[in-house]
Formats: sequence, structure tokens, C-alpha cells
Amino acid sequence: MKNVTDSFVSLGHWPSAGSFGFNTDILATNPINLSVVLGVLIFFGKGVLSDLLDNRKQRILNTIRNSEELRGGAIEQLEKARSRLRKVESEAEQFRVNGYSEIEREKLNLINSTYKTLEQLENYKNETIQFEQQRAINQVRQRVFQQALRGALGTLNSCLNNELHLRTISANIGMLGTMKEITD
Repeated sequence: MKNVTDSFVSLGHWPSAGSFGFNTDILATNPINLSVVLGVLIFFGKGVLSDLLDNRKQRILNTIRNSEELRGGAIEQLEKARSRLRKVESEAEQFRVNGYSEIEREKLNLINSTYKTLEQLENYKNETIQFEQQRAINQVRQRVFQQALRGALGTLNSCLNNELHLRTISANIGMLGTMKEITD
């Protein structure tokens, strides 16, 4: 304790202004100087420091608010993008499904039209064959009839006289006329 009181007593003895030196008495110089400096700093610097801290706090809060707003906007844009993505994916799936069903439908239509065309061609072929068969049968009938008629005429010519011959020819011509009407 004596040291502390000695240091306060020695405050009254200031060294001369012309000399410079180190005071090694820690209790005599540093606590007083530090307390004065700290007191002045606290008294004058408190307002400045609190203003600086308040400004810094406001900038940090503004930055946080802006970041939160940007984050909210980014989340909103992300949700919109996800929604658009889901919509586009569902439309793509519909196009894919519709495309497959359209392809299957076109395939079935093509197969059905091919079968119909083949049936029509088969019908035309059958009609053509029937027509040609009927025409060939008619030609054969006509030739057989003509040969039979020639043979009958030859037999009649050798066996008949002129009058009977003329009556037979007239009857045969009448029969040919009726046959021709039937075939036409």
C-alpha cells in the first residue's frame, strides 16, 4: 500500500521539461495514464463508436433483409421453374403417349386399308376369271353348235331333196335366230 500512496505523492513532483526518460514505476504512471486515456476515449468515443456500430448493424440488417428478399424471389422463381418443368414433362409424356397411340392407329389403318385393297383385288380377279370362263364357254358352245350344224347340214344335204332341204334350212335359221337372241 505504501507504494500506491507514494505514487500519488510523487505526482506533485513533475520532472523537468527538458529531460526525457523512462519511468519504471508502473504503479505511478501507467494506471493513471491508461485511466485518463480510457476515460477520454469512452467519453468522446462512445457516441462515435455507437454510431459506427449502429451503422454497421443497419448495413448488416439491410444486407440480411435484401438477402432474404432475394432468397424468397429465388425460391419463388425456382418453384415457378419446377412447375413449368412438371408441366412440360407432362406435355412431353402426353405427346409421347399420343405419338405412340397415333403410330399404332396409323399402323392399324394401313393394315386395314391394305386388307381392303387385297380383298378388292381378289374380287376383281375372281370376277375377271368368271367373265373369261363364261366367255370361253360361250365360244366353245358356239363352235360346237356351228360344227354340229355343219355336220347336220351336210347329212341333210346328202339325204334330202331340194324342197325338204329348203324347209330344213328355214327351220334351222329360225332356231339360230332364237339362240342368238338368248345368248345376247
